[in-house]
Amino acid sequence: MVMNYLIGVLGGMGPAATADLMNKIIELTEVTGDQQHIPLLVSSMPDIPDRGAHLLNGGASPLPALMDRLQMLEKAGAVCVVMPCNTAHYWFPQLKAAASAEMLSIIEATVEAVREAGLSEVGLLATDATLATGLYQSALEKAGIDCVVPDAVTQRTTMAGIFALKAGDPTTARRYLEAPYRYLLREADAIILGCTELPLILAEEVRERPSFFFDSNKTLAQAVIRWYEGKTGKTLLKRPLADGDKTPS
Repeated sequence: MVMNYLIGVLGGMGPAATADLMNKIIELTEVTGDQQHIPLLVSSMPDIPDRGAHLLNGGASPLPALMDRLQMLEKAGAVCVVMPCNTAHYWFPQLKAAASAEMLSIIEATVEAVREAGLSEVGLLATDATLATGLYQSALEKAGIDCVVPDAVTQRTTMAGIFALKAGDPTTARRYLEAPYRYLLREADAIILGCTELPLILAEEVRERPSFFFDSNKTLAQAVIRWYEGKTGKTLLKRPLADGDKTPS
């Protein structure tokens, strides 16, 4: 029997970020037993072509694979679908137009969290492709929020850190991200972690300065829980989210 309000996760971009979203949904949900948790159907199939390679270098398009995974989740009963990958949201309009399920945007959820925090400026750490397509910059501009991005040298270091984590080397990844983090710490009032690998790399920094970061995977997890609350009438989102955590909920 298909569960009511089943949420599909179109993941695998990368697998660690997909698992992180699942963990955050679980951690942010206030329950007393297994049966009260939000039902998730997860596709973590990493053979989806590289998003940045297509957008920046003309590699194979990931859109056919994304459409295939979306249809697979819908056929399995998902009535809402999310993608824990920021760069993949370049294709969000096409996917949403083709979907019979509802879709929640990680970009919209994160920018709304920044807006609710009352900030007029925010820094952005993201992949080259996410920056090049202006996914966050345009959304922030519409919300009246200035966006600070790393310079070219610092951005290359950011990408090296992201690739290190994808290769299974979190220690090297964190070493690479130290300079980009310090750069935006000086230049901006807060930082959007606009790649879903970044909250894993900078987990210690997020714990130390929770109000300084907007973790895009966390804001997507919050959006999932709110969507489910709206459908079921249940109150599930933990408030406060964690000890000392002042990120908008």
